[in-house]
Amino acid sequence: MSLHLEPLPALLIEPAVRAALAEDLGRAGDITTMATVPAEAKARVLLNARQPGRIAGLDCARMAFRLVEPALKVAVLKGDGSDVEPGDTIAAIEGPARGILTGERVALNFLGHMSGIATATREIARAIEGTKAQVCCTRKTTPGLRIFEKYAVRAGGGINHRFGLDDAVLIKDNHIAMSGGVAAAIARAKAASGHMVKIEVEVDTLDQLDEALAVGVDAVLLDNMTPDMLAEAVRRIGGRAIAEASGRITAATAPAIAASGVDLISCGWITHSAPCLDIGLDFDSLTAS
Repeated sequence: MSLHLEPLPALLIEPAVRAALAEDLGRAGDITTMATVPAEAKARVLLNARQPGRIAGLDCARMAFRLVEPALKVAVLKGDGSDVEPGDTIAAIEGPARGILTGERVALNFLGHMSGIATATREIARAIEGTKAQVCCTRKTTPGLRIFEKYAVRAGGGINHRFGLDDAVLIKDNHIAMSGGVAAAIARAKAASGHMVKIEVEVDTLDQLDEALAVGVDAVLLDNMTPDMLAEAVRRIGGRAIAEASGRITAATAPAIAASGVDLISCGWITHSAPCLDIGLDFDSLTAS
């Protein structure tokens, strides 16, 4: 698969990585490394994959090493969006040994977490190949890490849903209950929103879908519907709105859902529950001091 992936700006990466390093260094710094490794020691280490997956988060890892020790050189061999197998070398880091060891855990935390999300996304994206459906994420993200987790979804071949509450109107079941119904909620949203704001409404039944379509929306979130219900919903929508399916969708269930003709398959678990991809930092050699 050809993947075009725009990197995150360093301006967005640095504050989060700096905060993670400050949390790790605490009040006295890396007392283990300072006590055991000579200040003049230099080393070369390798970031190696220990299980198959899709890589994301290398810029965060590189930032962690360079904030600790600007003299460190990071050579990337498998960039974000690359697939790896166990034993593949993702990057080589060379320079002051203390900086390598002090930055290691924060670098691996970002890299492993983001690569895990990219890998989970890739599994669903591959499962629905040959259909028009695309996998997308939700706002079910780790507080403070949303931009990184959504970037990882893109690295896995998915697309992003809204980034926050101010991106677009998404009328969900509780909004409907508290505003007097589907049509009333949509009418209020249209009256309050600017011309650039998209409106999506979540529906649980085909009757609710008909009500939403009668007043007009940009997208419909079809929640917890069977593949047969989704196919009927897509037929009723008839291209008048984007059709998005949701509801605990996995790589095993995604193909049947995609075959219904929906445009999007949204998955919360790919950001909130994807397992970390096992990536290790392995010593390669001591280099000249």
